[in-house]
Amino acid sequence: MRLVVTGRDGQVATALALAGGRREIEVVRLGRPELDLERLETLAPALQATRPDVLVSAAAYTAVDQAESEPERAHQVNALAPARLAEVAAELGAPILHLSTDYVFDGRKPSPYVEADATGPVTVYGVSKLAGEIAVAHANFRHVILRTAWVYAPHGKNFVRTMLRLAETRDEVGVVGDQLGCPTSADDIAEGVLKIAAALHAGQGEPGLYHMAGTGEASWAEFAAAIFEGSQRRGGPFARVRVIATADYPKPAARPANSRLDCGRVQATFGVALPTWWDGLGRCLDSLAVEQGWRPPD
Repeated sequence: MRLVVTGRDGQVATALALAGGRREIEVVRLGRPELDLERLETLAPALQATRPDVLVSAAAYTAVDQAESEPERAHQVNALAPARLAEVAAELGAPILHLSTDYVFDGRKPSPYVEADATGPVTVYGVSKLAGEIAVAHANFRHVILRTAWVYAPHGKNFVRTMLRLAETRDEVGVVGDQLGCPTSADDIAEGVLKIAAALHAGQGEPGLYHMAGTGEASWAEFAAAIFEGSQRRGGPFARVRVIATADYPKPAARPANSRLDCGRVQATFGVALPTWWDGLGRCLDSLAVEQGWRPPD
């Protein structure tokens, strides 16, 4: 199976390359300039040259606040480009796995979201990602759309690395405590994607929409506290968490108060259940400890 993934240096693309290497699965990462989501004319030649058995659409415009002032660019990257990718994949006889987000919901539901819940994005980013879901589903019948949330990894830009960077210069960090979600390891996403891709390649499973996120839930403040505690045990940076409200930290784009995703459908259909977020966080911190040369305290 040849897996082609968009977003050469993204968190999921990098994790997929590593996971594929462990399983002798060929993973081809595509990015600029060969494949540029802002230049639709580059998409077909890039896919035709690599001939994917399964295409993973992982690259996206993820600058949530910046998207509020760049709606056309967000729509181009998150909706028009995935639609074209799905169309070309269909022409090549390949299924597409498209990664989406909890931001397609308004965050007002008091319990975890299921796939059948009504969407209602309240940000430009969320609107663009929902448009991408709809377009991909229309363009390629053999599609699996995977909504995930709060993605982190030892590499790239993410909450874990941001917290550790802040802890290098601060004794205390204010973190929002009234938003709930399911922190999700990019490494665990990669494992789930590989399993689903193999099923699709074998003609198994059911196309459609699925939620796939880390098991368990936390607030951003609880997540940050776990990051600092785990880092400290490994000899890394530590800071105290000061719990603040969303209203105390205004941003251009609204954040969902509830980003929790019910992942029962993907487990029932594909047998995929991601590990707990704290297990994933431990593995992430282990990798960072090796990379950064942390030494556990005596």
